[in-house]
Amino acid sequence: MAAIKATASEDHPISLDLDNLGNYKMFKLSLCLLAALMLANVHADNINRDAVITREDSVSADPEGNYNYAFETSNGIQVQEAGNANGNTGSFSYISPEGESIAVTYVADENGYQPQGAHLPTPPPIPEAILRALEYNAAHPPQQ
Repeated sequence: MAAIKATASEDHPISLDLDNLGNYKMFKLSLCLLAALMLANVHADNINRDAVITREDSVSADPEGNYNYAFETSNGIQVQEAGNANGNTGSFSYISPEGESIAVTYVADENGYQPQGAHLPTPPPIPEAILRALEYNAAHPPQQ
């Protein structure tokens, strides 16, 4: 693609280089991402500046692939996990910036990652009419 250049006047040139437009967008996106990361780092640093590990247990994987680890920090974070080549189970908990206790237990296996926690959203109940329709369809399969 060729560069398009235009001049509004001798004192105020206008230049539009379409070849570098993608680079400009990437540069802006990179700057925004860098600013967001810096802000997140400052926020996280203020929350956890003095946190230290108060307990740490770890068992490296044995020949069958079984392992486990756990740790706790002084700011209330607790993590534990055990697993093998077939999957793993674990839990973690922490205090949110709003002061809410967040606790998650999970299983990760051939069925994927399956977290559970009181703070996680759940689907709404299926309406009664839909349940009746599903039951009817199951009881009356289509004729072939």
